[in-house]
Amino acid sequence: MSSITDIKKGTVIRHNSELYVVIAFGFVNPGKGSAFTKTKMKGISNGKSMEITYKSNENVDIVQVSRQTMQYLYKSNDRYSFMNKESYETLEVNENLLGDDALYLKEGLDVVASMHEGTIVAIELPKKIQYTVKVAPPAVKGDSAGGNVTKDIILDNGLTVKAPIFIKEGEEVLVNTETGEYGGRVNE
Repeated sequence: MSSITDIKKGTVIRHNSELYVVIAFGFVNPGKGSAFTKTKMKGISNGKSMEITYKSNENVDIVQVSRQTMQYLYKSNDRYSFMNKESYETLEVNENLLGDDALYLKEGLDVVASMHEGTIVAIELPKKIQYTVKVAPPAVKGDSAGGNVTKDIILDNGLTVKAPIFIKEGEEVLVNTETGEYGGRVNE
């Protein structure tokens, strides 16, 4: 058994004999009463989400997982294929397990996969990922009158993000995978 302080995104927890992966969590320390951790978890076998609050004195059954660097290959229907970079073994993951992380995947991207009994149970994306801008509407004279003005750009994997108006098609930009926000030009 582990303490609630060991909970983080990607942690695998056994709850009521089922395995869940933590997709979001928050530590709360109210002025009165004891501290607690709110977790949002997704079932590994069924893909259903649930929220659980753990009190500071509770123990959590954290399942040990191994971590391996894997390369994202492609999507087929609702399955995502990843290749182990050492053994060249290919594993598939259901779209439900990836959640919003699937938005950031692009061919050839290296991720860290959490493995349990030969199955991918969670992935960890790089904090920032480089993309090529495919669609960027031109800036119009007078757009910047309001100060910090942004526009929607579409990246090479289909992801849409808000970026400064000076970004043009063909440029390489970084996107923060934790916030989904523009993270700068590659050569800045």
